Amino acid sequence: MAMVEIQTSHVNIPNTELQIPAYLAMPVGEGGYPGIIVIQEIFGVNEHIRDVTERIAKEGYAAIAPAIFHRVAPNFEVGYSPQDLELGRKYKQQTKATELLSDIQAAIDYLKDQPQVRKDGFGCIGFCFGGHVAYLAATLQDIQATASFYGAGITSQTLGGGSPTVTRTPEISGTIYAFFGMEDASIPQTDVDQIEAELKKYQVSHKIFRYAQADHGFFCDRRASYHPEAAADAWEHVKQLFQQHLKEV
Repeated sequence: MAMVEIQTSHVNIPNTELQIPAYLAMPVGEGGYPGIIVIQEIFGVNEHIRDVTERIAKEGYAAIAPAIFHRVAPNFEVGYSPQDLELGRKYKQQTKATELLSDIQAAIDYLKDQPQVRKDGFGCIGFCFGGHVAYLAATLQDIQATASFYGAGITSQTLGGGSPTVTRTPEISGTIYAFFGMEDASIPQTDVDQIEAELKKYQVSHKIFRYAQADHGFFCDRRASYHPEAAADAWEHVKQLFQQHLKEV
């Protein structure tokens, strides 16, 4: 399928008293497009995340990337230096599951208000910390297809208190694909096995993809850990996921 012409803009998503900055990419045309929420790495809605948002829109989706650190670090956007990594981790630790879910739901509601966007059946995709948040976002009723890339801490970390995110697996009602690099020191294979076991236990529709020789961040072509073959294969699976569960319904 030929990729479609798109238009992009910086928008604000209203959520009670907040105005959450976001990057929106939309196909040009009257619409009926499924909506996709793109969830950033710890480095903000930077060039890579904007590029992913545009790539998704070119496949025929309305894609929006909300700034999920906006509550603690407005307009945060950095590169991939050790200093940037340290700063991003600091802000990640200040996030709370309830607020993240509220802001992602606000992004979904924003898309619902756009005349070109379908009102039912949304997807999400997230990378790094965003991969963890995407697993959390999969619990939202509107989310029917989730792509979670190398989300560390799903089995062990709480976001602002409570139980680890994996304990919310029974709340996932759609389909989730999770992608991991087997050389990723931040995500032991025992974690991947535990996630897979929980998804099977609760009969969640899912696929787990393990890439040999791939490290954390393998999808990001701005990072030293970029693995072109793994990234290309994962992208094909993402397109299949969204096509099957958001377009062919």
